[in-house]
Amino acid sequence: MPHTHPYDAIVVGAGPNGLAAAVTLARAGRSVLVIEAAATVGGGTRTAELTLPGFRHDICSAVHPLALSSAFFRDLPLDRYGLRWIQPPLPLAHPLDDGTAVMLERPVDATAAGLGRDAGAYRRLMGPLVKRWAAVTEDLLGPLPLPPHHPLALAWFGIEALLPATLLAQLWFRGERARALFGGMAAHSVLPLERPGSAAYGLILGMAGHAVGWPIAQGGSQAIADALAAWLRDLGGEIVTGQLVTSLDALPPARAVLLDVSPVNLLRIAGDRLPEGYRRRLARYRHGPAAFKLDWALDGPIPWRAAECRRAGTIHLGGTLAEMARSERAAWQGTHPENPYIILAQPSLFDPTRAPAGKHTAWAYCHVPNLHHVPGTSNAPGTPTDNSHVPGTSEVPGTSTDEMIERIEAQVERFAPGFRARILARHVMTPADFETYNPNYVGGDIIGGVQDLPQFFARPVLSRTPYSTPARGLYLCSASTPPGGGVHGMCGYHAAQAVLRAKGPK
Repeated sequence: MPHTHPYDAIVVGAGPNGLAAAVTLARAGRSVLVIEAAATVGGGTRTAELTLPGFRHDICSAVHPLALSSAFFRDLPLDRYGLRWIQPPLPLAHPLDDGTAVMLERPVDATAAGLGRDAGAYRRLMGPLVKRWAAVTEDLLGPLPLPPHHPLALAWFGIEALLPATLLAQLWFRGERARALFGGMAAHSVLPLERPGSAAYGLILGMAGHAVGWPIAQGGSQAIADALAAWLRDLGGEIVTGQLVTSLDALPPARAVLLDVSPVNLLRIAGDRLPEGYRRRLARYRHGPAAFKLDWALDGPIPWRAAECRRAGTIHLGGTLAEMARSERAAWQGTHPENPYIILAQPSLFDPTRAPAGKHTAWAYCHVPNLHHVPGTSNAPGTPTDNSHVPGTSEVPGTSTDEMIERIEAQVERFAPGFRARILARHVMTPADFETYNPNYVGGDIIGGVQDLPQFFARPVLSRTPYSTPARGLYLCSASTPPGGGVHGMCGYHAAQAVLRAKGPK
């Protein structure tokens, strides 16, 4: 790092938010250094051959509706750096036990047509929201808790969004098809579906499916990070990989430091710079359930019973709304679900670069208890362990890694008989593996902390400028700030804007 004068900004962490912060600052003419602990940039947007040679798997995020919804990404010339978006014919399919599947199609009317007696209700619910999509997302992805730019549009959304997902589904829909479709989208919240605010995620993802689709990146999610990094370098930014930052004292001189880390890691890196009251507030930050993920190399496409599933990039496996609610509730109660709700992506159906000719990849995960504590309690997670574990052992007594593999694959087999016969190899990521991969995934929580109503606004603490810390020149730019988890870059963008406002024009 041969810099002869202080950097305008140093960004620690090269995930989507760290890179977004660095790009935003570099575009404003600031000198920027990004320091990443791993050997490659990307954070939650990395792709690797996890199973067999030639089979490329997304390690974390795989499907990106929020990227196309983000003002940050919409404004970038990333196509010049090789980023290509692929839109599967269907954003989403949700198979049922009767051999059919309910589909989220791009047109609202086409989706409604598959919902039988709930067709009219779906049009009345989603139609007005999709028309207001641009206004709603500008505020939802904005720097909360500042006043919204479009209060009427946000109020229209918020009336329904504040409800529990189970209640909204029961109020609006009479049939199981519509309820299952909505419940599967709402379960992306990683909240109990009976909890207020869980409906927001079903609405947001449904609106996104209609407005911008649920795209994948050609070649894998790594292409997103690589494009951001390439443009940052063209803007004059520097990137150093393979360097773990454990203390602010180890950094070169800089006018501002932005940390793309969780609150617990903010305390570790900068705790001695922060006042006691702020440290106590950070220590109360809550992390939710963890992810348990499988990647498969397959000898052919997944043999779905419902033909519609072969046209969808994303599949929700969970059966009925009641069944999915039980699965999500179990993770919050500290038990592994017997019949887990699963989010599955099958990118190689639409992107031949992901696997050798005639072969395929698939990616799936479910929610399980956090490695360190029972989610939803007031206690903060304990100090993470060294994350060592033996394959086949359990993070929660009574449920082994092998049992969770069996439960997930049984759910796929339930809707795709013959699936297991097509598995050539699998790769497993337990909650401990996720935390080892990225210490910001505390206890296996991959969304940066619980996103219920209190922590949607107090993220990581209640503040008009949640990206700033009491330490002069120190900022947080991770998914533990508004607007929270997802590959949209807006946490980093807003943190960089806070830096620019504090420093004034150059």
